[in-house]
Amino acid sequence: MKRVGSALLLLLLLPMAPVLAAARGNAHSAATAAAAQRGRTFAETHCAQCHAITANGTSPNPEAPPWDDVANREGLTAQTFATFLADAHNYPAAMDFRVERRVIGDIAAYMLTLRRQNYKPTR
Repeated sequence: MKRVGSALLLLLLLPMAPVLAAARGNAHSAATAAAAQRGRTFAETHCAQCHAITANGTSPNPEAPPWDDVANREGLTAQTFATFLADAHNYPAAMDFRVERRVIGDIAAYMLTLRRQNYKPTR
């Protein structure tokens, strides 16, 4: 009897699967968008003095790559960028702050919003 009840419940819920998946996807999209916004805010405050942090920008410091050039490098993922940001040895001596672990994911989420198909780097 228990098997019949579980099977019946499954049959009743099966039509809801796309709706549940979409709801989960929308929640993920909203969380990603919120993380990207927090990352942009952080970048505007801490990174824009040296880097162009928006698409098609010119970095104030010629030695600092524009973020869209970085974002469009082959193989860059949220994970590879987060790993880079987590390693304090990657930063130049002129940068007088560390990126806290709690904001690394936010910065990576924002960086990935700068990806474009057929992007041509400025460098």
